[in-house]
Amino acid sequence: MRQPKRIMVTGGCGFIGSNFVRHVLETYPDAHVVNLDALTYAGSLENLRDVEGNPRYSFVKGDICDPGAVHAAMDGADAVVHFAAESHVDRSIEGPSVFVKTNVIGTQVLLDAALKAKPEIYIQISTDEVYGSLGPDGLFTETTPLSPNSPYSASKAGADLLALAYRHTFGLPVAVTRCSNNYGPYQFPEKLIPLFINNALRDIPVPLYGDGLNVRDWIHVLDHCRAVDMVMRGGRPGEVYNIGGGNERKNIEITRYILRSLGKPESLVSYVKDRLGHDRRYAIDSSKIQKELGWKPQYDFEAGLDDTIRWYGEHQEWCRKVGNPE
Repeated sequence: MRQPKRIMVTGGCGFIGSNFVRHVLETYPDAHVVNLDALTYAGSLENLRDVEGNPRYSFVKGDICDPGAVHAAMDGADAVVHFAAESHVDRSIEGPSVFVKTNVIGTQVLLDAALKAKPEIYIQISTDEVYGSLGPDGLFTETTPLSPNSPYSASKAGADLLALAYRHTFGLPVAVTRCSNNYGPYQFPEKLIPLFINNALRDIPVPLYGDGLNVRDWIHVLDHCRAVDMVMRGGRPGEVYNIGGGNERKNIEITRYILRSLGKPESLVSYVKDRLGHDRRYAIDSSKIQKELGWKPQYDFEAGLDDTIRWYGEHQEWCRKVGNPE
């Protein structure tokens, strides 16, 4: 079992990254976290205000495409956990080039730096979207062929393949994790759950794509963070680990649940033109990580969603700050 003392996290000011940084600092009193983040629109220092004075936490503002910044931040790292990514599908359709630059070129810069820094483990954080779209039955496994359908998912698939190629060619201790849709605190309010919560709180229509019947597998972000932690400490280099919550829900079901919880009418639902190439269904088989590393999700979906709805209601000032950065 690895016991990394110096952990470099990329994108630690984003949604999942900030939750992971907090998880490590709270769980391991001897661990130091170095957070490299470019502070793009979806990354905010507000996400880690509560740890910025912690002597075991260091923030470095820098772009993963900048070799100098990457080498400096990675120096002495026992583990590298690569969260940083452009991740919004709609934005990738509007402008694919930034997704290729950040997600592919940025990953290549990190991998080159890791060859010199020689961490014990390098974790490539990916997504179930690289597998494409499922029919009404079946689950994504680690051996499901990659079939990405958006510029975003294609750029993530490219990054995964680069990382695994560095393992095969150079022996870099790479592991890849592919997770289903995350929900929870500190998610930038452009994604479905926080967007719909915030709109409903203000009695603004919630824009639901197509017929609302697209299916996603949802996992609480803290369950995801625990899974990544387990891979960081016990995962096998060269392996892919799927992480899923086992909570398949149609988008319309999520929407109706949020509205009911907030006492808002279903008339707030505004059906809008479907996203180009919108995948119909994702669902994850996470039996590998459960059997090998003993991980399993702890959050009940409805209870976790209730907590999330409550969190956004209590953190409207945070929503204002991250949505309108100074």
